[in-house]
Amino acid sequence: MASGIFAVLDDIAALMDDVAVMSKVAAKKTASILGDDLAVNAEKASGFVSSREIPVLWAITKGSFINKLIILPIAFLLSAFLPSAVIIILLLGGLYLGYEGAEKIYEFFVPHKKPKGIETKEALTEKEILAVEKERVKSAIVTDFILSVEIIIIALDTAIGKPIVNQVIVVTFIAIVATIGVYGLVVLIVRMDEMGYALIKRSKKEKSLSKSIGKLLVRALPKVIKSLSVIGTLALILVSGGIFVHNLDFFHHYLSSLPSFVLEVIVGLLVGFICLLVVKAFLKIREMIK
Repeated sequence: MASGIFAVLDDIAALMDDVAVMSKVAAKKTASILGDDLAVNAEKASGFVSSREIPVLWAITKGSFINKLIILPIAFLLSAFLPSAVIIILLLGGLYLGYEGAEKIYEFFVPHKKPKGIETKEALTEKEILAVEKERVKSAIVTDFILSVEIIIIALDTAIGKPIVNQVIVVTFIAIVATIGVYGLVVLIVRMDEMGYALIKRSKKEKSLSKSIGKLLVRALPKVIKSLSVIGTLALILVSGGIFVHNLDFFHHYLSSLPSFVLEVIVGLLVGFICLLVVKAFLKIREMIK
């Protein structure tokens, strides 16, 4: 009886050692995509009034967890029975991310009528503000879904060939850490000014370390948010390009002399602007038909 218990404990220990090694490898492979995920979601979660930031971030975080619950079982099933479908899903996600990045670049350089949004909240009713927030949350969750697919597939790739239990533990662990880690950092970023004001308010001396740090946080937030907008757009292009570069041999064969970063940017821009042209042409034709 005792020997049986020790044998089980030994098996569990061996399993956990194997899982720990694979989790470390998976974390390294997904580090760059997690950085992109952070930049994209921090940019999307910014721009709300202070009282609405936490509810909005919580809504996006819940959506992210739901995304993982949907993606994980489907990823395991597809990996086991239809691995080719995983690549197709990744490529479709790459098209969407490239389109989003190209649209941001287009809107920055080409003059266009600015739609109602959070930036004009003083001219909106409470109902309109909530509608804008709902749309922003929906957009953030859709983007999170596509990035989550990429994260989970990369993590799953590190556990291919291992027992299914190992795969489930490793990929689920990475998915949970990705959500908690990314959105935990997003909260810290978008609440920088609130933390700064709190430090300033608590300091009774005119010149103190806490007040100086508080002022620094308040002044830094607009610059951080502005830089995140640029980083988020670049992240969309890079992730899109990376999906195509790493899953289509065509780019390795004909453009192998280019550095990986440059190749991913070029492919991401190319894919993104082709998708943008197709969408705009479709909308133009639909408008003409009406």
